[in-house]
Amino acid sequence: MRPYVDTVEGDAALPGEVDLAIIGGGIVGCAAAFWAAEQGFRVALIEKGRVAGEQSSRNWGWVRRMGRDAAEYPLGIESLRIWDTLQQRTGHDTGFRRTGIVYTAQTDAEMAWIESVAQDAETFGIGARRLTEAQLQAQFPGGTVPARAGLLTADDGRAEPALAAPALAKGARAKGAAILTNCAVRDIETKGGRVSAVLTERGRIPCGAAILAGGAWSRLFLGNLGVSLPQLRVRGSVMRTEPLEGGPKYALGNGQFGIRPRLDGGYTISRRGRAKVQITPDSFRLLPHFMKSLKEHRGEVSLTLDRGLWDGLITPRRWSADSVTPFEKCRVLDPEPQHAMLDQALRAVTKVFPAFRDVKIAEKWGGIIDVTPDAVPVIDHAAAIPGSGDRHRFLRHGFGIGPAAGQLASEMALN
Repeated sequence: MRPYVDTVEGDAALPGEVDLAIIGGGIVGCAAAFWAAEQGFRVALIEKGRVAGEQSSRNWGWVRRMGRDAAEYPLGIESLRIWDTLQQRTGHDTGFRRTGIVYTAQTDAEMAWIESVAQDAETFGIGARRLTEAQLQAQFPGGTVPARAGLLTADDGRAEPALAAPALAKGARAKGAAILTNCAVRDIETKGGRVSAVLTERGRIPCGAAILAGGAWSRLFLGNLGVSLPQLRVRGSVMRTEPLEGGPKYALGNGQFGIRPRLDGGYTISRRGRAKVQITPDSFRLLPHFMKSLKEHRGEVSLTLDRGLWDGLITPRRWSADSVTPFEKCRVLDPEPQHAMLDQALRAVTKVFPAFRDVKIAEKWGGIIDVTPDAVPVIDHAAAIPGSGDRHRFLRHGFGIGPAAGQLASEMALN
């Protein structure tokens, strides 16, 4: 299974009654479990596959505040504060380091975006520094960055996706949380109009509240409960290199690629600004919801026809609590990486940083990212299911603000 992720073994037995059941063992579900357990609540974190098996271990590992929708900035600011505390609180290294992030601009549209981000940073009190072309080159002595301007947030940083969610899960377990892996939640039970239990493939777990942190599976799970969540799937591809001397010290994003230094001395690289939206039956069902966004970002997204269409056609959309669910038939989404796209990204990196000319690629992987129409998270109560919370991940933003989003979801679910 790609990529490597720190293993968290699941408990052998189901817990008794808990205050909070969390469906999904990604960064947000693990953060929600850790915070609730830290407060003394009885918690069960339930994952159909492995902790951080999907996008929480497959993302770029950027931890940033800048460049977000204005509604997300408070979560980004709070998350960065939480990231600083997690190694001490969990007893495990998340890989978080405040090493800085740089965005560059070459086209007129990119220049306008950089200026908009800089103004947002000023509004929210984030120390973003505008860089001239000469100043930008000085920040990257080993390369020649093709850009007219840049923006640096020196206090933003990076973490290791292979370590972060597992560290939170292990921290939650140390504070009393039950961790269940390879255990799909099939349904939610209600009593007196409120959540009373989650029904898993291994049995029933009584609970007072539930959080859905199911990532790309959230729409399917909620649909079986009669709740419609507008969500499409985007297929991403990432690679990591072997350790290398002479690369950039900052995470860098431009119109061609995204790159960040890793703890192991290598780099994580991907193609930036080229999202591949899977064509699925939901693409047609949800087209009215996404039409505006697709028009606004038509230069950044394209449609891709892969097995996602077939999977969407044959996947059941309704099931009972005593039947095998789609979550048991597919434990982990592990698509093949798009090699041509990664090759393009590496060529673009090498053109800027000659040190990558002979770099060895250690690993490539694909991932499925979920996206809402405005690419902003849904963190809310599911009105049709009193006593539940819905924390739904979102395009390219979920990892960095995961700690605050998970805490917020727990706070809401537990009143």
